Amino acid sequence: MRIRTLTLLTTLLAVTCVSANAQQVKPTSIEVFPFELEDKSAGAGIIPPDEHDRRYLSESAQVAKDMLSQSGRFAVIDEPAGNVQSAAPHGLRNCGGCEGKIARQHGASLALLGVVTRVNRTEHTMFIRILDAETGKPVSQGFSDLRMGANYAWPRSAKWLMTNRILR
Repeated sequence: MRIRTLTLLTTLLAVTCVSANAQQVKPTSIEVFPFELEDKSAGAGIIPPDEHDRRYLSESAQVAKDMLSQSGRFAVIDEPAGNVQSAAPHGLRNCGGCEGKIARQHGASLALLGVVTRVNRTEHTMFIRILDAETGKPVSQGFSDLRMGANYAWPRSAKWLMTNRILR
């Protein structure tokens, strides 16, 4: 009787260990590209993006990176942004999904791009998309409706989109 019970317990323990290992999924590699600004405001041709705009775009991208990493589902690949400018001089948003190819060259399975559209100095929209680096097809995307707040609000928009559209 004891041998039978011991055999049963050993079998159950082995099955539990095997299924626990099978459930541990390796995080998907993703490259988060610098967020881009598309300025549609009346001052777009007069007032160029300044250090505050660059700072808040950078913070928005960092919010996305942090949330992806903290989800446990993604491993963020950090690559220098310098190569992106030469590959897409008019921005990744205008290159027809070339961020997928660039991410694949950097060893990532997915590519994330965020675009802030400034409507005026106090209103904006934001678009975030994740593309499959192999096929170039969208995996996930989110768009915020018109949001109040100047450039300081961009990281909040990124957090909202990541929480409510991308990572849900």
